[in-house]
Amino acid sequence: MKRTTFFVAAALLIGVLPECTAETERPERTRTTKVPAQYTRGEELFNANCARCHGEGGRGTDKGPPFIHPVYHPHHHGDESFHLAVQRGARAHHWRFGNMPRIDGLNETNVNEIIAYVRWLQRQAGIY
Repeated sequence: MKRTTFFVAAALLIGVLPECTAETERPERTRTTKVPAQYTRGEELFNANCARCHGEGGRGTDKGPPFIHPVYHPHHHGDESFHLAVQRGARAHHWRFGNMPRIDGLNETNVNEIIAYVRWLQRQAGIY
């Protein structure tokens, strides 16, 4: 790994780089446009509970950050962080959208389906 890449990655992990904005790196879906059947329930749940802030296809809005962004790579924000954000809300720490409130009405299975859909979107965008 190049030294510069290492330092940028380390800075992102410890939060010393300036906060990102939703306009930063919003890759569009590039490889597949149709959501595979195993992710359609997650897409439905995402659209009903998350898209209002995180945007269609996880691309972000003026109310919330994009999930199609390297900061949400599974090595930086693992699946458990999504579960905790839904259960407890999330403190603003990478973005300037304010704190995320907890999301009521989703069970663990629902959140796992949303996560699977988001991870699929990330793979389509080349995030991982």
